Amino acid sequence: MKVVITGGTGFVGKHLINYYLEQKVSLIVVTRKKPKSGHALIRYVTWGELDSNAQLMDGVDAIINLAGETINQRWSADAKKRILQSRLDAVAHVRTWIERAENKPVLINASAIAIYGMSETEAFIEESDWKKDDFLSGVVDEWEAAAEQIPDARVVLLRLGVVLGKDGGAFPKMIAPFKLGVGGRIGSGKQQLSWIHVEDLCRLIHFCIEQEELEGPVNATSPVAVSNDEFGKQVAKRMNKPYRFPVPAFVMKLLFGEMSQLLLTGQRVLPKVALEKEFQYKYPVLEFALVDLLPEKN
Repeated sequence: MKVVITGGTGFVGKHLINYYLEQKVSLIVVTRKKPKSGHALIRYVTWGELDSNAQLMDGVDAIINLAGETINQRWSADAKKRILQSRLDAVAHVRTWIERAENKPVLINASAIAIYGMSETEAFIEESDWKKDDFLSGVVDEWEAAAEQIPDARVVLLRLGVVLGKDGGAFPKMIAPFKLGVGGRIGSGKQQLSWIHVEDLCRLIHFCIEQEELEGPVNATSPVAVSNDEFGKQVAKRMNKPYRFPVPAFVMKLLFGEMSQLLLTGQRVLPKVALEKEFQYKYPVLEFALVDLLPEKN
């Protein structure tokens, strides 16, 4: 098997590379600057090299597109343009590679559950209508539309929830207040957190490649979302820390601006497609995930 990964230097990308190296899969990792490869199964190439050399796509079975500027920043007008354009540019590159490939690889295009819009009360599945009533839902809508327009390709739109891992992503920041003994709910605490353990995400990506009939939206979340309040209580219990310092909504708005809506409203998103296809989660509930992510009480 041969796989192309974009965004391989990020949190999810690094885990995905390690996952595939354990399975002895040949990898092409697309980067802006080529590091020296320390592994016989990894070949690093630049975006331009893959654009200009169609032979590099020979034998490629899948492209996993994780590229895009981080949303973890203040959403100024310029930042919003960069967030959207970086995703559209990455899809444009991928389209070129697929069009030039003699045997069309499957595209796993990582997007986000943000497409459904924010809600404290609704539950969303892949068939749900989305509202496009905020910045991120509009970004994901355009991002997915660009990927779906790639001709003659099987495209899986992998809608990521909050990816939990001990060595990167959101989780270390989420538990930082608890380490200091000042953990508590954010805002009302009722907002839903739709999450997935990074190991399950890697396994789900490979599952989507193997399921040849699978295409279109796939929610990459665990089967059981939790409220912000429940998340905090479970983390505090696992870490043997107090849970009594709520953060008012206005503080989050001052700190994060428009991005605070992600933390204050949330979404309950269910992985209907993955469950119907009988994907087996290793960490289906938060309690199991925290045993791995927080192996020892502090």
